[in-house]
Amino acid sequence: MGSEHLERYRDIIPDFDAFLDFMSRPLPVTIRINTLKTSVPELLSRLDRLGIGYERMRWYPLGLRLDAEKPGRLMEFHMGLIHVQEELSMLPPVVLDPQPGERILDLCAAPGGKAAQISMQMSNKGLVVANDSSSARIVPLRANLERLGAVNVVVTSYDGRRFPQYNFDRALVDAPCSSEGTARRYPEVIARCSAKRSADLQNLQVSLLRRAIQLTKPGGVVVYSTCTFAPEENEGVVSRVLDLADLESFTIQGLRSSQGIASWNSIDYGEELVKCRRYYPHENDTGGFFVAKLRRRLSAGE
Repeated sequence: MGSEHLERYRDIIPDFDAFLDFMSRPLPVTIRINTLKTSVPELLSRLDRLGIGYERMRWYPLGLRLDAEKPGRLMEFHMGLIHVQEELSMLPPVVLDPQPGERILDLCAAPGGKAAQISMQMSNKGLVVANDSSSARIVPLRANLERLGAVNVVVTSYDGRRFPQYNFDRALVDAPCSSEGTARRYPEVIARCSAKRSADLQNLQVSLLRRAIQLTKPGGVVVYSTCTFAPEENEGVVSRVLDLADLESFTIQGLRSSQGIASWNSIDYGEELVKCRRYYPHENDTGGFFVAKLRRRLSAGE
């Protein structure tokens, strides 16, 4: 599974051999219960009647691991009662913590799982702007939002780096990345990964994150996430926006994680970066993820 490329992370990933072992294992099948259309007891009762085994996630009450290979074929999926979503993909909206009535931006929203989750957390009250620069990806984005009953979501298709000025309460940047953390589901992604590709992606990611911060009101929260292990795309990006926003520590009960990287390959990102959280496959039997929580300064240079 391209472990030669992953070797570049041996010095920063704890228990690296266990990490490699989990990277070669199949990814658990996970779903999110959509409380816009059902309740947890009702959905669990449906699964019981279907004879489908499940395990509740320790850290997220609406997440399940299923003993079913194709949950997207279930009637419950087509009815919008559930959404097939990798476990850690449910994490950024939880960290963002949107409140009913707020104005929220999801800058890189397709295919829509996180935008729909944000809408659900807001009980469909307030405004969610789900943006994606790819016109082709807008189609599945709209379809997922409609299926899941996320009626307070407006879909736009701007280049996120040039999104028109607005005043959001919170913003999510789930950035385009090298996607190394999805390799348990898509092993072929590792062959496309390289240090050069990660370095090339950094400027785009920085531009997206800076724009999201500028679009958020002073004191507002911005969450930056990727599904990659590369420091160039994670701490390297966050370190370049700290003139606009401050990093905040956060913890998720029941979900193991590692702290961010302060320095790597002779590059000093700064001690503040340990406030970021890294989620490795062997820590929770998941994919890989990186999450940073920022708060826009009350006055910051643009």
